[in-house]
Amino acid sequence: MSILEEIKLYQTMPHQCSYRVDQLASTLFVDPEFKITPEILSYLSSCGFRRSGDYVYQPNCDHCSSCISTRIPVHLFKPNRAQKRILRRNQDLSCTLSEPRMSEEFYSLYAHYIKERHSDGDMYPATEEQYLSFIVESDVQSCFLEIRLKEQLMAVAVTDILSNGCSAIYTFFEPRESRRSLGVFAILQQIEFARERQLEHLYLGYWIKQCAKMNYKIQYRPIELLVNACWTQLG
Repeated sequence: MSILEEIKLYQTMPHQCSYRVDQLASTLFVDPEFKITPEILSYLSSCGFRRSGDYVYQPNCDHCSSCISTRIPVHLFKPNRAQKRILRRNQDLSCTLSEPRMSEEFYSLYAHYIKERHSDGDMYPATEEQYLSFIVESDVQSCFLEIRLKEQLMAVAVTDILSNGCSAIYTFFEPRESRRSLGVFAILQQIEFARERQLEHLYLGYWIKQCAKMNYKIQYRPIELLVNACWTQLG
């Protein structure tokens, strides 16, 4: 019996898709009472599931399969020219690990990022309750990758630690520092984090070809896409 057969799954009613205005979406999610271990989350991630707060979910739409899971095989990844420039541009930044938590410093950056980058989305306006439920409160082993310029907090990459990889859950950063490309830099640091720990993959979540905002995900090569239940590598 597979792990999926042991887990109770629920499905939402069809609702407006957040990424394609011409589609209705439906989501399959794991019973919130089910104990998710790193091993189980690793298996679910390899099957195309994703974590958001306490929910582990997977798109399950009747007439659309646009959401494609992505992951980077970190031992094969090599930064391209643009990514190398971003690494050089941010050599003055430091990266440290910490436990996910609420603090005025973290929440202030999170709320500022949501206001400046996502004021047209359903996460605006940010609230402390939203921050806690989405970023902090989870039984899953997770960490903050703190990116700083001396003492100034520049970015936080929320990363789940799996048994055989990592999962990039969410990154929020100082939106006024656009020249630094902090979102890209955070992914590059998470790749290095996984590589140093001899983990196989960094999961990046879903890629939708028709959504321009998600095109950044396939700039990391090689990358693997989950198509028809099989991982296929793009060089």
